Amino acid sequence: MSIKHSVSLETFAERHYSKSFAKKYGRAWDITIEAVLWELQDFDLLLTRSIAEIIIAKDKIKICKVEFKVAGTPYSRHASGNRCIVAWHQDCALVKILLIYHKNDLSSKNETAAWKNLIKENYLEYRDLIK
Repeated sequence: MSIKHSVSLETFAERHYSKSFAKKYGRAWDITIEAVLWELQDFDLLLTRSIAEIIIAKDKIKICKVEFKVAGTPYSRHASGNRCIVAWHQDCALVKILLIYHKNDLSSKNETAAWKNLIKENYLEYRDLIK
């Protein structure tokens, strides 16, 4: 049985790359973000599929990468290149979307290093988790 998690889209995530999704996809983005928020409520189920991956685990907080596709596009989740980075707080059943982006949005050739730097620079509470 899956535990329902509270899900929040953090201000940094909303103000940055998600704006480009809204501009590019319009109404399809509205549908997509609602679907992403809904799916993240059953986060432990996402981990049983290849949609979500735990990148960093420390104590009761895990930093995870989750793939998603934009509604109405012909690409699979993986092929779309769309990702969100979330902090999963297992102890209080909370999932925070820290970053939502397309892999080409990140200027570095190393996608993981780029998003880790963004998290370290913009989320003091997770800085010590990320090496």
